[in-house]
Amino acid sequence: MSHVAQEMASQPECWNRAAELAPTQGGALPAPGERVAFVGCGTSLFMSQAAAALRENAGQGESDAFAASEFPAGRTYDRVVALTRSGTTTEVLELLAWLRGRTRTTAITADPATPVMTAADETVVLDFADEKSVVQTRFATTALTLLRAGAGLHTDSVVGDCRDALAEPLPEWLTGCTQFTFLGRGWTVGLANEAALKVREASASWAEAYPAMEYRHGPISVTTRGTATWMIGEAPPGLADEVHATGGMWVAGGLDPLAELVRAQRLAVAVAESRGLDPDSPRHLTRSVILSGA
Repeated sequence: MSHVAQEMASQPECWNRAAELAPTQGGALPAPGERVAFVGCGTSLFMSQAAAALRENAGQGESDAFAASEFPAGRTYDRVVALTRSGTTTEVLELLAWLRGRTRTTAITADPATPVMTAADETVVLDFADEKSVVQTRFATTALTLLRAGAGLHTDSVVGDCRDALAEPLPEWLTGCTQFTFLGRGWTVGLANEAALKVREASASWAEAYPAMEYRHGPISVTTRGTATWMIGEAPPGLADEVHATGGMWVAGGLDPLAELVRAQRLAVAVAESRGLDPDSPRHLTRSVILSGA
């Protein structure tokens, strides 16, 4: 069994531990009313997008998300939260160094023996969710669960849905598709972005993501037989029928959106294995992006 398959399977336990950890973190997590920016790279950027939308939609305070390399220097925040599994990503460390003394910072990481521990004002270590696979699964979802629980938005039913997502067979026809489109609304747009990234990374497949209402504004034109369109969260009325009319296949997301992401992780691994690829070691990728000369 691949590392990523084992790591995916451990997510219910990791989410439970993150939910238990959240109340013990004192001032490390965003407080209600704070103006917060979430930053990261790759998977951590997409988790940042989900966290920001989830928090603001819940009335917890203004929340934005940025790639660490694209943080707007002219904006003022009460706190910047950086997500970084490795704790060594160049763009994240450079941003935290620039923010030192300007803005309070929190880093959420998996490895306590890395530079991010001193780069941020406060840190939360999720070492129980660290991973051997290059492809991120459990750290990303555990970090989002921590933030979700910190905002009072996590429930036990989410973990139950995760167990269902791991146990229920995927539709047999899914792994034969040649194109995958993931859709989201609100905070699940970030999850859709991450689902598409997982499929691209692990299986080298054509995968993309859009806000569900934007899908009609052009992207649906390339949907055809061999295409799977997967909704993460509640779909806009009529959209499933429009996809069926193209000849494409529709996947409805009936579980909690974070658990739906777990199903998409499983799809990524299944497609990779069906094509003889190693889902632990995607081509051209490493566990952390460290830029030489930065």
